[in-house]
Amino acid sequence: MTCQVRQGNTYTCRPSNPLPLNIVKDDNFSLLLRLLFSIFFSSFVLFLVDMAIWLARSKNLVSSLRHNLNLSAILNKRDYFPRPIFYTTSQLSSTSFSSPVAGLRHESTAVETQAVHLVQQIDEDDGQELDFPGGKVGYTSEMKFIPESSSRRIPCYRVLDEDGRIIPDSDFIPVSEKLAVRMYEQMATLQVMDHIFYEAQRQGRISFYLTSVGEEAINIASAAALSPDDVVLPQYREPGVLLWRGFTLEEFANQCFGNKADYGKGRQMPIHYGSNRLNYFTISSPIATQLPQAAGVGYSLKMDKKNACAVTFIGDGGTSEGDFHAGLNFAAVMEAPVVFICRNNGWAISTHISEQFRSDGIVVKGQAYGIRSIRVDGNDALAVYSAVRSAREMAVTEQRPVLIEGMTYRVGHHSTSDDSTKYRAADEIQYWKMSRNPVNRFRKWVEDNGWWSEEDESKLRSKARKQLLQAIQAAEKWEKQPLTELFNDVYDVKPKNLEEQELGLKELVEKQPQDYPPGFHV
Repeated sequence: MTCQVRQGNTYTCRPSNPLPLNIVKDDNFSLLLRLLFSIFFSSFVLFLVDMAIWLARSKNLVSSLRHNLNLSAILNKRDYFPRPIFYTTSQLSSTSFSSPVAGLRHESTAVETQAVHLVQQIDEDDGQELDFPGGKVGYTSEMKFIPESSSRRIPCYRVLDEDGRIIPDSDFIPVSEKLAVRMYEQMATLQVMDHIFYEAQRQGRISFYLTSVGEEAINIASAAALSPDDVVLPQYREPGVLLWRGFTLEEFANQCFGNKADYGKGRQMPIHYGSNRLNYFTISSPIATQLPQAAGVGYSLKMDKKNACAVTFIGDGGTSEGDFHAGLNFAAVMEAPVVFICRNNGWAISTHISEQFRSDGIVVKGQAYGIRSIRVDGNDALAVYSAVRSAREMAVTEQRPVLIEGMTYRVGHHSTSDDSTKYRAADEIQYWKMSRNPVNRFRKWVEDNGWWSEEDESKLRSKARKQLLQAIQAAEKWEKQPLTELFNDVYDVKPKNLEEQELGLKELVEKQPQDYPPGFHV
């Protein structure tokens, strides 16, 4: 470009090598350039359309490969936690107890490897998955919220119908005559024990009691399915588990009366049993505290490579406690061998389950934490036995937690401090007591097999009643724990403030002896 200065300080610029005027003024050539540009632009648009069609076809190719090769769990690694599936009886009886998901994790063939590389490459190219710290996840352009619950409720596993007959094609673990008879004897004994101790409380002989009426099958059948080495962390409505393991009627009575033979030294209220010898943690009143503890116990058993698991119980009301969620999540993340058993009996004292949660019961909460789960008819002893034994095998063999929801009904009052007729109909209670009784249902099945008779029934209940009355009489004769036991076993060296409290209590007892039971020792 060349510029020259003219008068008035103005500039005139022109190209150093100006184009020929005949080209600039050629209208035909300008039209030709426009035509070429239009053709190029049209070709580019068609190219983009072809690319879009190719991308759509590649997506179909990915879906086709996943469907036909059935490799989505391996390719996308989305199924790290297996779906809640329980094994069949034949699988349980085999010596090699492995997870179907474990097979997906470890199997590797040439064909599968090639398919993996192919589909992963396509996935990376078409961007079908997003990679987050928690793993790859597919995406969708559709804004869709997960429904609050499934349109269909989780089914309830059962083996026996209401008349005590095995449902055709039922998948369950066979029970021998010896085991079945013992299970029924313990269920009937638990019934007798609850009745007599409840009456003893009403007579003022003990201060408190809590029955398991309507939930005998969950108590005894679950205990029968476990190993004696499994550590049990109960709530407070599982005395049948302790009865099954060998806790005597005398030991039950000693605890309820809080005498010198009580292992808890009279410090706990009645029905708060415990036994180191029988791997049964002492019951504590605060709700759900045993669940995180069970996760820790299970993890400890895992670290020690024990052939055992932790088993803990909870009621439906306890699932509203934070410890329930902490316990399940801890066990799932640490892959601790723990069997969580929830007795969904319909009532948390006076709070009905409809006011307790909006989810489909308890079973779906296990899956939310990545825990294999199952819903069982808690009034069906055979179903409970099969489910708990299967869950126990999974927990120990695969080192994983399992959740069982036992559907049942609390026939008795919550405790002797409760009158459940104030918040539920008496007809409802009577219906479950007579028509849906788990003890009667199991008895029908045992009798139909020719393993039990009316004479056996009469002898058993008469013997159990006699033993219980004798145990209560003996427990009443034992001396109470001395007052000093209130202040022992807390500190290695008793601090001054506790010594002052102990002295003050002794002075009060001596000053007002009429306010304390006869034979009360300071």
